[in-house]
Formats: sequence, structure tokens, C-alpha cells
Amino acid sequence: MAPLLVGGQPLIDIRAVRKSYFSGSVETPVLHGIDLQVPRGDFLAVMGQSGSGKSTLMNILGCLDLATDGSYLLNGVDVRSLSRAELAVIRNRTIGFVFQSFNLIKRMSVAENVALPLIYAGVSRGKAQAKALAELEKVGLKELAKRTPSQLSGGQQQRVAIARALVADPPLLLADEPTGNLDTQTSVDIMRSLQRLNEETGITILLVTHEPDVAAYARRLVRVSDGRVLYDGPAAPGLEQLAASHAQQMLAAS
Repeated sequence: MAPLLVGGQPLIDIRAVRKSYFSGSVETPVLHGIDLQVPRGDFLAVMGQSGSGKSTLMNILGCLDLATDGSYLLNGVDVRSLSRAELAVIRNRTIGFVFQSFNLIKRMSVAENVALPLIYAGVSRGKAQAKALAELEKVGLKELAKRTPSQLSGGQQQRVAIARALVADPPLLLADEPTGNLDTQTSVDIMRSLQRLNEETGITILLVTHEPDVAAYARRLVRVSDGRVLYDGPAAPGLEQLAASHAQQMLAAS
């Protein structure tokens, strides 16, 4: 497998990516020639309504699914050329995942949940535990390391999920609707935490959301509709454009 870190190249480089699903001879196209380059250290929000293709795009970027056509280089590695075992290594070492549903293991302690990616990677339990505690300290939860997920609030569980995503020091964090199950104030706290992590550590963050107030924390916005990119640029003007479009639609419907 090619080296995971390649200087001078974007962290994510996808070109003319298409994705279709097949049921027998029936083809259902979902992505129609997506181009996206993401430099290291970027904080990017991908927005789109249900059925827009944003979740399919996230699955391809996270090496959870493969494109039907087109190219995808992640850290200079041609993802489509990798075996299943190599893709698993990429997911474990190069990408941290944060999901809407937290995906914590209920029977394990907070620290054990955070350490799990390192255990899977063959790191000794002692070293994995120490690194897990260090990541929990970064998200302000070290004192809760021995609790189980059921003893935490939703916001605390999402912070644990963020610590777990960061424990292997990946260059890329993919967050899929990370505030979807949280109240407004907790959502603000989580997004500020992600913003601070991006600024302080330089980790690249790609966030999928349908909420403009969540996307506003990113520096860059990509809007997807019907499997195509409608906008790719600075977040603030992109969100203003979206709000104006919605206002026009409401006026036209009234």
C-alpha cells in the first residue's frame, strides 16, 4: 500500500465520481460526476436535503463504499485499488468517524470505548488506556472515564465519540449529522469543540448536515442536490445564498 502521508497533495481528491445502485438490471444513479478537493486543515460542511446524495458521498469518502466510476485519492492513496483489508486499515488509522447515534458500546466503560480503535490496531492495553485518557481530557471528560455510556448525557456521549475518533491521531475527521440527537445548547457546545479542534490541531474536518446553523461553524460549504454539487465556496456567502433561495421559494408558493 502507498504511504499514508504525501506532501503537497490535497488530503481528499475525488474527480468525476459517480455512484449507482443496481437491483437486477435496474440502475439507480445517485452521484453524477462529483469533483471535490479538500486540503489538509480544512473545515468543510456538506449540506443537502434527504436524498441529495450527501450520505452516499460521505460513505465513499469514509471508505465505507466504493464509487461506481471516477477516482478517489485519500492522502495520495488510490482508494479504488485497495483490498478490503487495506481499506480497513485506512478506516482505522486515517479516518476518525463521528455519527449522529454515538455508536458507543454500552457494556464498556468510557475509557474502554475510546481506546477501542487502538486495541484493534494492536496497541497494548496500557498504552491504549493512557492515550484514551489523554483524549478524554481534551474533551473535558477524563473524570468520567470509568462510567458507562448509559450514565452520560447525550452531549457527553458525543464528546466520548469525538475522543474515540481522535485517539489514533487521524488526519481526517468525518462527522455525519453529529448534532442530530442533541438539544440546541449541546449542539452549540459540540460544534464549538469541533471548531476548536480544527484550529488547535489542524485536523481536517468534513461535516455532513442539513442544518444551516451547524454548517455555519465550517469555513467552507459544499451544497449537494440530486447528486451534483451546486455550490463550493466560503460558508457564509453560501448560506446567505441558500437563505435567499428559500425565501424566494416561499414567496413563490404563497
